[in-house]
Amino acid sequence: MTRISAFRNALLAAAVFAVLPAHAQDKVAKIGILAPLTGGAAADGNEMVNGAKLAADEINAAGGVAGYKLEIVVGDTQDQAADAVTSAFERLAGDPDVNAMMTGYASGSNFEIELMAEQEMPYLISANSAQTRDIIAPAPDNFPTVWSLTPSYDAYETAMVPVITGLEESGKIKLPNKKAALISSDNPYSKTIMEGLKKNFEAAGWTVTSADLLPFGEINDWRAFLARVRQDEPAIIINTDYLPGNAAKFVTQFLETPTNSLVFIQYAPSVPEFLDLTKEHSTGIMYNLLGGVLDTPKNPRAAEVAKKYEDKYGVKTGSYGAALYEQVYVYAEALAKVGDASKRIEIGQAIGATEKQIASGKLKFDPATHLAVQGEDAIPIQFFQIWDGERVLFYPSAYASGDFRTPPWIKQ
Repeated sequence: MTRISAFRNALLAAAVFAVLPAHAQDKVAKIGILAPLTGGAAADGNEMVNGAKLAADEINAAGGVAGYKLEIVVGDTQDQAADAVTSAFERLAGDPDVNAMMTGYASGSNFEIELMAEQEMPYLISANSAQTRDIIAPAPDNFPTVWSLTPSYDAYETAMVPVITGLEESGKIKLPNKKAALISSDNPYSKTIMEGLKKNFEAAGWTVTSADLLPFGEINDWRAFLARVRQDEPAIIINTDYLPGNAAKFVTQFLETPTNSLVFIQYAPSVPEFLDLTKEHSTGIMYNLLGGVLDTPKNPRAAEVAKKYEDKYGVKTGSYGAALYEQVYVYAEALAKVGDASKRIEIGQAIGATEKQIASGKLKFDPATHLAVQGEDAIPIQFFQIWDGERVLFYPSAYASGDFRTPPWIKQ
């Protein structure tokens, strides 16, 4: 059975159409997408919109949902500054047919969650989990319509040391020392992860030789940091800036005179643009994901979504194409249960009760934080290494698609 036919059958089983007059089929439910369509994160923004449109087109082709056809409308959050995000939100919220909003990420701080709560707007998000938790956890009942498909980012801070230790203990890498060099740009996502990594490396007995913080935005020159790295020759270099253009420059400049160090970059290598910019130079680079596409035989949903996206757009999906595709389906299934797009609180509650398999694992929400639950039987953290243009999932072993290999610049 196809995904479209299964979805149609689920709607019919709910008897939604039976209780609505025939002319209700002409109703439109607009979904507002907050996305950075201009600036350094535009690749992510376009992917968000593409994923949402792909799902909406499928649902509409299956007859719509609860008497509605879905329509995607977009607000450009540009550089994710507060004024740009607020302007995009207000423009979308001013349309009475917009009764739900979604994003991968709209701002660095997720301040817009407060705006969504004020208007009882269903809001699905897939990034900046620490900020989401900080806003919602003190009073989760005040945010009945806001839910994150991404779990707690704590694993971004805690999983690295045991993974690296495991690689050494298994003989897959021989570390020259227990030194780590860290660098980040000054935004809440990257800075928080870097600070957490520093704390956890030091707690495990490592020496953190640097933990530099650069202004957020386009970074063309990483050489001052890399010069100090070459003096210390740490076992691992970690860059938590998430913009793919910045990450590509970092890799190119590191490889000018590489050290015998593992190189880990937060998030950016998962974006197709990164491979386009680095080509063969990305071989050996590591990254990890929480909420990324879990494309393994144990999760056939991931391959299904990835194929649909590539067939439609001619490129592979990164994290946010799949995430927004899934978000639209989560909303549509909640709308099918409630039957009325204007009943925002009820739809928010239906979203919160979701339990289903999605491209990143099994989705269920923690009622205390409104984040997706994290774990191997829920949404696991995934560690990847790029090799010859392919992303190899090497951890956790239960989902691994291949083994970690010593990067080509390391001489052992």
